[in-house]
Amino acid sequence: MEPEPEEKAFMAFYEHIYLARQDVSAQQVEDLTKNLIEILEAHGGKVVSKEYWGLKSLAYRIRKNRKAHYSLLNIDAPHAAVAEMERQMRINEDILRFMTLRVDALNEGPSVMMQKRDERPDRRPRR
Repeated sequence: MEPEPEEKAFMAFYEHIYLARQDVSAQQVEDLTKNLIEILEAHGGKVVSKEYWGLKSLAYRIRKNRKAHYSLLNIDAPHAAVAEMERQMRINEDILRFMTLRVDALNEGPSVMMQKRDERPDRRPRR
């Protein structure tokens, strides 16, 4: 009986948003994003697109921060790569919160946060 060939890890699409502390610079947030991309690539994943949404106010204080730097990553990677990236994020003190969602397909073009108001799809009228 011959051994079965090694199966490739199942790749899935993810949207990942993280919040960095308000007292780090935008350049430090960019370096942090590059570090996360390197972790994903080392484990067989890739980042399809990334967006920096800027410094925005939080709805409530998180670890004494009233604002945070928001960043979005669209990821095509196996679960193990995303799990390792999240493990590294838990250790990092500069990251306040993060959320990873598995999606069926990645959105093409800019996210809703990056679109201008007149480019956004119209909402239904209120009753």
